[in-house]
Amino acid sequence: MDTNGIPSRLRAADADRERVASLIQAAGGEGRLTLEEVEERLGTVYSTKYTDELDTLTSDLPKPVPKRRPVVFAHPAVRIHAAVAVVLSVLLIVRWTVSDVPFFWPAMPMFWLAMSVLVHARIRGARRGFRRGDGVAVA
Repeated sequence: MDTNGIPSRLRAADADRERVASLIQAAGGEGRLTLEEVEERLGTVYSTKYTDELDTLTSDLPKPVPKRRPVVFAHPAVRIHAAVAVVLSVLLIVRWTVSDVPFFWPAMPMFWLAMSVLVHARIRGARRGFRRGDGVAVA
């Protein structure tokens, strides 16, 4: 143990072993490793106790590329719609400041403008194969 009470070597969990095993199997499927190397490394993966030993098994393999989330506002029509909504919102706010009305009445029109942009982006995303669990990413 080091001075903070944290062990210097952490034990590997089953999830860690499965993650490394899937990386090795993928590398074997891509032809980066021979069948013998895959079998040898998988045997070592399931017999390791510490996470630093797992890291050495994949140190010569390329790191997996993280999956990019789909960009919903990438379509030109949605960008134009968003720009028009912003311009209209600015005009509404300017009109409110000039009118000396005590309550902020542009809130409701701005809300519906934002909703229309989000619905438009959602529809465009659905046409591109955007799934509900992917989330919304802004470009």
